Amino acid sequence: MEPHIASVFDRDLEAVQAMIMKMGGVVEAQILDSAQALESRDAELAEKVRVTDRVVDELEERVNAEAARLLALRQPTASDLRTVLAVMKIAASLERVGDYCKNMAKRSHVLANMPSINGSGMALRRMAKTVEGMMKDALDAYIKRDVELAQDVLSRDQDVDQMYNALFREFLTYMMEDPRNITPCMHLHFIAKNIERMGDHATTVAEQVIYLVTGNMPDEPRPKTESVMPADLGDGED
Repeated sequence: MEPHIASVFDRDLEAVQAMIMKMGGVVEAQILDSAQALESRDAELAEKVRVTDRVVDELEERVNAEAARLLALRQPTASDLRTVLAVMKIAASLERVGDYCKNMAKRSHVLANMPSINGSGMALRRMAKTVEGMMKDALDAYIKRDVELAQDVLSRDQDVDQMYNALFREFLTYMMEDPRNITPCMHLHFIAKNIERMGDHATTVAEQVIYLVTGNMPDEPRPKTESVMPADLGDGED
């Protein structure tokens, strides 16, 4: 690749990566805002999360369009090709997290008219904060090309799984104690599952960092804590 062509490619790639970081910042805020809206029953904040999801969708479309243009016009070398492919994968993961946040906001509206389940909002917000930290570190690892930090994100996914399993057991107990708790606890369970899935997408971003730096995906399967959720209850997606 000639120097002037290389410089153009680098400039275009930097622009795409800037979009990814903007997208990441929006999604990190969505994670925290959706959990806060749930805990405080803040309808205005929940609506903000729902509206903001359109921004995330638009950014993903821009990232994919620009990445496709780079692939078509610039004929990137192997390492640059990995970067473009990683960017597209990261954008897809961020978009899915935005969708999960939107789903949480929708359920917050429904739960606002139901009896509260003691301590559930705080527990879910703590779980969401953990996931937000994972996503922030995964994106930092991407910018710094930091494999060690990416590996740390992968290891923390087990913490999120354990939080989810503990919440599932707690919601099940509430449902068994009082049938009136069944509907709100089912909504809360799906929210918890949404947050657990967000953690999975944060680890996907971390895996892309490892792939980008080393040229290989992580050697060992991602560590997962066995779920206590029966398979027929679904994954919480709307």
